[in-house]
Amino acid sequence: MTVTSPQARDVSRPEFIALIAGLMALNAMAIDIMLPALPYMGEALGVLTENDRHYVLTAYMIGFGLAQIAFGPLSDRFGRKIPLVIGMSIYVIAAFAAAFSPNFTTLLVLRMIQGMGAASTRVISTSLVRDRFGGRAMAEVMSLVFMVFMIVPVIAPALGQVLLLTGPWEYIFFFMAGLGFIITVWTWTRLPETLAPENRRALRPAIIIESFRLVFSNRMAFSYGLSAMFVFGALFGFISTAQQIYVDIYDLGALFPLAFALIASLMAVSSYTNSRIVRRIGMRRLSHGAMLVFTAMSGLWFLVSLTGFMPLWLFFCFLAVIMFMFGWIMANINSLAMEPLGKVAGTASAVFGLIQTVGGALMGTIIGQFFNGTIVPIAAGYFVLGALALGCILVAEKGKLFGVGEEYRDESPAALAGH
Repeated sequence: MTVTSPQARDVSRPEFIALIAGLMALNAMAIDIMLPALPYMGEALGVLTENDRHYVLTAYMIGFGLAQIAFGPLSDRFGRKIPLVIGMSIYVIAAFAAAFSPNFTTLLVLRMIQGMGAASTRVISTSLVRDRFGGRAMAEVMSLVFMVFMIVPVIAPALGQVLLLTGPWEYIFFFMAGLGFIITVWTWTRLPETLAPENRRALRPAIIIESFRLVFSNRMAFSYGLSAMFVFGALFGFISTAQQIYVDIYDLGALFPLAFALIASLMAVSSYTNSRIVRRIGMRRLSHGAMLVFTAMSGLWFLVSLTGFMPLWLFFCFLAVIMFMFGWIMANINSLAMEPLGKVAGTASAVFGLIQTVGGALMGTIIGQFFNGTIVPIAAGYFVLGALALGCILVAEKGKLFGVGEEYRDESPAALAGH
């Protein structure tokens, strides 16, 4: 189902998808390009405990999550474009300033501010897609966005490694600022306003509270949002420890970006596959089946990890299957969460973004702090969080998986009130 507004017809579908992917890619870049540089930043800024370097990622994610709660209502009131450009400008300025951090605390503060600016891209990108598409069409577009988005983890660690070969770790922040500036200009010059004037919601306390009530009271949408939080938490646990796993456990050294890229490539292929089959099979069947495989394989991975050292090939096989399922899970469950909340898409995206990023980052950080030179903590994290995500889906669907009916229509109270 396509619900394009007159204001959104100025840009072609391929360019719209590319722009949305570019906006979301800024977040992946801000995380993954840092991974090779963590030891160098830690050494330069006097970070003595190796696991404390993870806070460079966590600070960004906390700012990224918290600020979404503001960008949601703002985008529902003032439209998508202006709040988005303001947020991206904050991202660019903070990234540039971070290169001049005199100490680790300053770096963490600026990373949090950078994340706060990037929050606009998460909230408003999802809202932009929801403004133009609904149902399985939205899941298809989100899958294509995720496919392009997943190219970033393929190249970002390697790009970070190249930047480190050409100069100090500060070059990474200059690169992020430059890329952010380019995408900001693209957004300003090409992105149409997708929120129709009649759908804008006043920025009054009563209306904001009502918007949040609609999001939190929708059992299905909110449960799917929580499910995505647990899945993202597992992913962030892996990202925060990837450098230690590949370098410290498996001694890959400079080949670490290649190993990271292989997994990200599988996720991109998975997202593309999802975009091709979701209209035919449906969001529920795909995401529910993938969630079962994700959890079962994570449990087996955890049990095998308890038996002793896990060879690299076996580690990679487990991770490859699990992360391929990730591509079939996230686009679909996020679409299922957003589908009934089209009239409060900005607020809904903000709530789910806050829950998923802050909650997921905190859970992933906890997993990272348990890193002990083995695979056990990361495998246990995937299994536990996968089981919790599956439980949320069961709550959303009242205990029944693999629904065969059409994806539900936009029948929230806000939508009905607008008819």
